[in-house]
Formats: sequence, structure tokens, C-alpha cells
Amino acid sequence: MINKIWCFFIIISIIFSLLNGNLENLNQSIFSSINDTTQMVINLFGSMCFWCGIIKIISETTLQEKMKKIIHPLNKRIFKNLTPKSKAYEYITVNMVTNMLGIGNAATPAGLKAVEELEKMNPDKNKLSDEMILFIAINTASLQLIPTNVIAIRNSLNSQNPSGIIIAVLFSSVMTFLAIIFLTRLYLKMRRN
Repeated sequence: MINKIWCFFIIISIIFSLLNGNLENLNQSIFSSINDTTQMVINLFGSMCFWCGIIKIISETTLQEKMKKIIHPLNKRIFKNLTPKSKAYEYITVNMVTNMLGIGNAATPAGLKAVEELEKMNPDKNKLSDEMILFIAINTASLQLIPTNVIAIRNSLNSQNPSGIIIAVLFSSVMTFLAIIFLTRLYLKMRRN
């Protein structure tokens, strides 16, 4: 579907540029946007490699255990039916810590593993368990303490103050996280009735 939408936009752009005599501007914008996109991807790639490396180091040291202990009170309240020693709980913790660091792409593998483990524990395979729904909602809300990817994008676009958004992102992220937990719990309560 999205491919059809993009094709439609491209065809409409070409038709309007032909009708208005702006074909040269269209060509110029295509090639300049390709150059800008390539440069941004290269800059983001370096940032992603760095943070994925940090996460790999964290996962293979005692730092992961320390992070789990820090986040344990929060997860204990959110995921009441999971034991802290379960694989699902471990993957959820890694996913949440990675999201808090603002590296959503690096959080994806742990999130997928968490859902796999939650599915193994799910008694009814025809519908999502409460924990699965809660985790997916929380993962979508993505509580971020440090918006690493956004800072990297702003830096690649030569922002004067790439990290100037931290307080706004932190506030909106916390509010979204709390709203998601409240609304998801409300939905789960209505689903049980």
C-alpha cells in the first residue's frame, strides 16, 4: 500500500513539474535529496554502531544486572505476573533500558525476543495475553531519557544545539509512558469484564 502511495506522489510531482516547466528543479531536488539522505545515513550509521556496541558491552557485563536492579521496581509494578528470573522479564528489561537510552533500533531484537517468550507463556494462543499487550503498548510509547537518535539526526543536520530537546523529550516521553500504562490497564480491565 505504501509503495502505491509513494508512486502516486512521484508521478504527480513529475506531471506538475512538466506542466509548470520546472523539470530542471525537479531533477535538481532529486539529486540533492539523494546526497543529503546518503550523508545523513552515514552519520546515523556511526551513531547506531556506537550505541549498539555499548548495548552489547552492557549485555555481557555486570552492568546489565545493575540496570535490571534499577528498573526492577518499575517492571515489578507494571508486569505483576512475570517473575524477575524469567527470560521474558530479562528481554523486557533490556528492551526498556535500550529505549530509555534512545536507541530504538537496538531495542528491537530484545523486544522481539520478549514477545516470543511471552507467547510461550500465553495459555490462549488465539489472543494476546495481558502482558503482551502491556509490553507492546509500553514499547510503542518508548520511555526515553536520552533521545540519542534524535540528537544524532539534529547533529547530522548541523543543528546549533542538537541536545537542546532533551528536557522537552523527557517530559513528553514520561507523560506518554504514564498515559499508555493508564490507558492499557483500563483497556485490559474492560477486556476482562
